Amino acid sequence: MCVKDIRWIQRYNHFLQAFEQLEKAIELSKQRDLSELEEQGLIQAFEYTHELAWNVLKDFLEHKHGIYNLYGSKDTTRQAFKYGLIKNGEIWMSMIKSRNLTSHTYNSSIAQDIVNEIKTMYYDEFKILIETIKPFITEE
Repeated sequence: MCVKDIRWIQRYNHFLQAFEQLEKAIELSKQRDLSELEEQGLIQAFEYTHELAWNVLKDFLEHKHGIYNLYGSKDTTRQAFKYGLIKNGEIWMSMIKSRNLTSHTYNSSIAQDIVNEIKTMYYDEFKILIETIKPFITEE
């Protein structure tokens, strides 16, 4: 197995590390209300977890299915849905929208909405992705 072949596995491991940071913020939010600064940290953890997640999907689709014409998160999300790697395509598209909103502007009411979406939808989708991809790791 050459380095290019295991790139998706390396990216998956980085995704897991990012997810662990997001999980810590989610767990803290279950214990108490987060400060504004902690909410910003939760949003940032979501941003890099999402970035790594869609790149895992892109690398996986390239390696396992020979799909090389994926130019961004939307293309990748559509293909991942088509191949059954994600089940809730609408939520993943919503993640992209949220990611773009948090990256390009700061508005406290939008930030609060996104924090709620992270806690109620996006976090669970990342957990599902972990379980979906995990069996393929043992195949390599």
